[in-house]
Amino acid sequence: MKLIRLKDVIGCTGLGRSTIYKCIEEGCFPKSVSLGDRAVAWVESEVQEWILEQIEKRDLKTKKAELATT
Repeated sequence: MKLIRLKDVIGCTGLGRSTIYKCIEEGCFPKSVSLGDRAVAWVESEVQEWILEQIEKRDLKTKKAELATT
């Protein structure tokens, strides 16, 4: 299991810092893991899984739109 820091999460997702924390509060993004008083990280596999879920949502919307037009 690999932990990644915020800059890597931002790089992987394309989201900004405030958006990431807002999504965590809303329960739609993986929670961070505390590494100490002022350091946090995310489980890389959880972030990758979140990315895949976003792709699946996109593909489902595209499929629904295609079915609606046929």
